[in-house]
Amino acid sequence: MINVFGAKVDEQTRCIHYHSERDVVAIKFACCQTFYPCYKCHQDHCSKPLTRWQKDQFEQKAILCGSCQELLSINEYMQVSSCPACDHPFNPNCSAHFSYYFQI
Repeated sequence: MINVFGAKVDEQTRCIHYHSERDVVAIKFACCQTFYPCYKCHQDHCSKPLTRWQKDQFEQKAILCGSCQELLSINEYMQVSSCPACDHPFNPNCSAHFSYYFQI
């Protein structure tokens, strides 16, 4: 099992900031190589400034499905609306925050 840090609410990586049924994604942050449920958890628990994944790094397995623990590359994650392994739906509103995590 991959450790996910931050203000988690449950074992499917939901946190105090985002905790709907579809909020089951944790992201490995490029700056610290640590998984957090969201950028707010990273800000609250990591002293390193947030840095985005660059386009040439999008093959990195940096996305964790909290439902089944499947690791996805950034490219894979950006092209799906649910986990390819367990079909758990991802929150479509997360795409509004892509620019916090990924070079767009």
